[in-house]
Amino acid sequence: MTLRILATGGTFDKHYNELNGTLGFSDSHLPAAIARARMTAPVALEQLPLLDSLDMQDADRQRVLASCRAAHEKAIVIIHGTDTMRETAQVLGAAQLQQTIILTGAMIPYEIANSDALFNLGFACGVAQALPPGVYVAMNGQIFAWDNVQKNRAAGVFQPL
Repeated sequence: MTLRILATGGTFDKHYNELNGTLGFSDSHLPAAIARARMTAPVALEQLPLLDSLDMQDADRQRVLASCRAAHEKAIVIIHGTDTMRETAQVLGAAQLQQTIILTGAMIPYEIANSDALFNLGFACGVAQALPPGVYVAMNGQIFAWDNVQKNRAAGVFQPL
């Protein structure tokens, strides 16, 4: 089974600028993360514009939906910012696609020590191959249905509604 992985940005793909101490976007970390994870499942990687999820607009969510609709793969993992992951999951869930779509991301950027990015990527890729069609959020070892998830900003975790 080939997995499609969509890169949309979020904290997962942010780069640390040593000169000014800011986080921003450059190239996606996903090629390196996929290699580092030693994934043996075939992967089709698609990079959409990399955005902080707080900057995502309806048109960006429609672009994600269009990519899912155009995908031939039955399992799709979307790397997404955590702040509006739920909103994108709602758009995808309402579309009732016949694919298994997993949204995941990171609370700490991939290139920063102790990041959860690599674990979340591997976890999402694994469950994408095992779950029935539907839209899910997979973060930090937990899976949530698209219509029963929220980010608890105070605790820095995802949880059921």
